[in-house]
Amino acid sequence: MADEILTIQEIAAILKLADKTVYSMAQAGELPAFKVRGQWRVRRVDFEAWMERQARRPNGSTMP
Repeated sequence: MADEILTIQEIAAILKLADKTVYSMAQAGELPAFKVRGQWRVRRVDFEAWMERQARRPNGSTMP
């Protein structure tokens, strides 16, 4: 699929974090997430770009 969409649970599994942690990150605007009928979603391409940016951050901060 060209525009694959990930759930909070899928992202949590990839990052090896608790679902609640990733949910909080989405709520705080720390992830490139959006809501669909009250459920957080992230486009895979946006998530991969976000991960690349995080890997380049010297202090490991999650803020954009």
